[in-house]
Amino acid sequence: MSKMDDLRAMREARYEQAAARATGPQAAPTRTKRAISPAAEIKPPAADQELPETRLCGHRAISGRTCTREHGHAAKSHRYS
Repeated sequence: MSKMDDLRAMREARYEQAAARATGPQAAPTRTKRAISPAAEIKPPAADQELPETRLCGHRAISGRTCTREHGHAAKSHRYS
């Protein structure tokens, strides 16, 4: 077989698989409620979570560097490092 014959065969196989999925029976996803204990619902604050005052802006430059100013800074320019 030539390269084009191989590509044609793969394309036809994908088409048949897609057609079989589209016409086959589809089961609706069912959601079940999980039993959650009251202790699991309340999450304690993470110890490694940064405070809003210490968060960085995080703006990314085209070069991939990130801004090192504080989050929500009023300066129009960013400081990249």
